[in-house]
Amino acid sequence: MKEKAELFSSRYAFLFAAIGMAIGAGNIWRFPRLAGQYGGSFLLPWLLFLFIWSIPLIIVEFSLGKSFKLGVIGVFRNGLGKSYTWMGWFIALCTMGIMFYYSVVCGWSLKYFIISISGDITSLNHSQFWINYTTSNLEPILYHIFAVLCGCMIIYFGIRGGIEKVTKILIPLLFILITIAAIRAITLPGANRGLSYFFRLNTVDLLNYRVWLEALSQSAWSTGAGWGLILTYANYVKKEEKSVANALLTGIGNNIASILCGLAIIPAVFSLSVSIEDANHALQSGNQGLTFIYLPQLFSKMPGSWIMTPLFFISLFIAAISSLIAMLELAVRIIMDYGITRHKAVIGVGITTSILGLPSAYSLGFFNNQDWVWGVGLLLSGFFFIFYVLKTKTSIFIKRYLNNEHAFLIKNPWILKYLTLVMIFEFILMFIWWFFQSVNWAPESWWDPFGQFTIGTCLFQWIIVIFIGVLFNEKISRLEI
Repeated sequence: MKEKAELFSSRYAFLFAAIGMAIGAGNIWRFPRLAGQYGGSFLLPWLLFLFIWSIPLIIVEFSLGKSFKLGVIGVFRNGLGKSYTWMGWFIALCTMGIMFYYSVVCGWSLKYFIISISGDITSLNHSQFWINYTTSNLEPILYHIFAVLCGCMIIYFGIRGGIEKVTKILIPLLFILITIAAIRAITLPGANRGLSYFFRLNTVDLLNYRVWLEALSQSAWSTGAGWGLILTYANYVKKEEKSVANALLTGIGNNIASILCGLAIIPAVFSLSVSIEDANHALQSGNQGLTFIYLPQLFSKMPGSWIMTPLFFISLFIAAISSLIAMLELAVRIIMDYGITRHKAVIGVGITTSILGLPSAYSLGFFNNQDWVWGVGLLLSGFFFIFYVLKTKTSIFIKRYLNNEHAFLIKNPWILKYLTLVMIFEFILMFIWWFFQSVNWAPESWWDPFGQFTIGTCLFQWIIVIFIGVLFNEKISRLEI
């Protein structure tokens, strides 16, 4: 017997959860790196892609989740027919693949918060500490398991008793913390260099195709568009909730948080670095290098570092855990569609995530491989949602899932049709760019299915997931719905 789904108590409760889902480690450790690398020339296409990729996908997800009240597998089964259930399976496995290593990031940020409040972080050799921490002890495993336990404890109590209660506290707190950090950073001596760099618009950079494709990937990753997460949360909203309005608020809230994170990091990097070259080197050192090596090192030089460093890492932990609980809930919702109770599903997902996250917690090489494979895989997940609209036919999709909700779209269906075509074009461009960039990075081994950052390893793992989904499509589609 399928459990009756709870509902969020209000629209604001849902928005706190949805924005918490969107705001994650990508806002704090990936966005500042890209914005720092390209400056204001990155911000312009990044904002554009919010409206022509991320928000349209969020609208599709929200309307489907609200209409079907099912997890992503059930939505594809009931909406397109049993033969397409494997598409929902791929989206679910892609997001869970991220979940298995994302909990490790939660653990890292919690560890750094603890050492920052102890005062030990100021005396560390940061590069050596990071290498030792991630390669030669079991602490990352313990912190990973603790992060999973925290997330599971929250969703164990359901929507109102768990997710809603926690996100109502965490998300306002997160905005307060990153706002404080941003104010502190922009008031540092020499921070104006960072501000100028952050908002500088270089028209030459706009001709660089890589700027546009990096902006698209950041928007897709950061907002959670195409993950199936907003679809899952939409299971728990009232029927009268507006898909377009909620998608806009979720996407814009996420981007505001990203801008605040950029203001908290980029001016500080320029202010505390010895030279502009050193600042650029730090900003281009990769997600992990910037977050766990350079920033602690720079913050330790800052007046008031005793508060700035813990503030940064507790913000990172809050952002990460709020996204992790959405991923855990996605898995739990799917299992509940098979007739399993929430409590049993949470325990099963918790144990599975703890075990399957162990390789990423133990090996940074494995972590990087999974980040590469399933991060790129999100584009394929997004395409499956676009396919859903195309298969249903755009005009029918609008009438069926947005009827009596947005008369403007019903009267002007060409808007969503146009956006759908643009999204297909974006998807094709992104995959072409990914292919040729990967070949350039590893011209002799791009095909290697066991390489860390190769095309081969992505295709190998995607094909396995899709093959299992197609092979067992009939069994996977046997939901109690």
